[in-house]
Amino acid sequence: MAWNEPGGGKKDPWSGKGGDQGPPDLDEVVKKLQDKFGGMFGGGGGKSNGSDSGGGISGPGGVGIGAIALVLLLIWMATGIYIIEPAERGVILRFGAYSETTQPGPHWHLPYPIEEVYKVNVDQITSFRHKATMLTRDENIVDIELTVQSRIQDAGDYLFQDQNPEKTIRDAIETSVREVIGKSDLDYIMTEGRSAVAENIKSNAQEMLNFYKTGLEITSVNTQPAKPPEQVKSAFDDAIKAREDKERLENKAEAYANEIVPQARGEAARKIADGKAYRDRVIAEAEGEVSRFLAVLKEYEKAPRVTRERLYIDAVETVLGQSSKVMLDTKEGNSLMYLPLDKMMGGTDTGYQSGGRGGYTPEGARKQAPTTENRDQSRGRRVR
Repeated sequence: MAWNEPGGGKKDPWSGKGGDQGPPDLDEVVKKLQDKFGGMFGGGGGKSNGSDSGGGISGPGGVGIGAIALVLLLIWMATGIYIIEPAERGVILRFGAYSETTQPGPHWHLPYPIEEVYKVNVDQITSFRHKATMLTRDENIVDIELTVQSRIQDAGDYLFQDQNPEKTIRDAIETSVREVIGKSDLDYIMTEGRSAVAENIKSNAQEMLNFYKTGLEITSVNTQPAKPPEQVKSAFDDAIKAREDKERLENKAEAYANEIVPQARGEAARKIADGKAYRDRVIAEAEGEVSRFLAVLKEYEKAPRVTRERLYIDAVETVLGQSSKVMLDTKEGNSLMYLPLDKMMGGTDTGYQSGGRGGYTPEGARKQAPTTENRDQSRGRRVR
């Protein structure tokens, strides 16, 4: 006999606890639930006979509860559907531990509390500024300022490998700046080495971030023009001005060299060509003189006396042809005859006309001119 059946002798679990008030009858509670759900799903739970009292909630009411449970299960499973945007990555945790990283698109995971998903934006660029006063390799102090931009590269490492990735990237940048600036000279940092310094800072800092698995990627490092401290700024300005003057003068000298060198080369080529032409001319003249000498030598060997007189006549003709005054020593008397050839050759108003080699001769000069016999005797004496 069940404890809740009539005649049970009040042997229920709540009997003997004092008073006539006992706990609610479970039979009544179950019947009310059956009636309620039966009405919702079209059942007749309120009309059940006494034989149903020991059978639980079977019948149409049980089917309704199963349907509700199925609907609730489907709703719970549907909560695992999620969509990852193109700029995001999904990080799946299973019972609080990292499971996987999902790519953009629709996905499904086991609903909470079994799995949960964290969406991380990997395309968002974050930036910060860093200022520092550093000591260079040549023991100078320089103020440097730079802007660092970064983004999330690995969502899993960003969430779980490093407790504070933002602080880690700042520390990595500071360490890299000290290393790069400490290995460079001040002039190099302030002039042509600006871009190289920024690139070295970026690469060194990225190596540190990869080593600590921060999941961050440095996209760019932009350095502002480095400047010396205010106490020595004027001296550095003078040095920069002197360097600019040096470059300007070098450019001016290079332009002058580009202009004058081709001219000098052209002049040298012209002089070399003139020298070669002079050489060829002198050689040709010398060869001609040699040829004439050899020809005269052959004639001299045939007729020495005639050849000597011919040479003498040619020499006198050449000498007198270049002189404007001629003195003649005649055999008759001690008089010296003077021929003013410069006046005779001065123009037409002197009373003569110049012909060939045998030009006009005044009367006085013609009378005193030596005869052919005297001239031959004179030539004979000079030749002898």
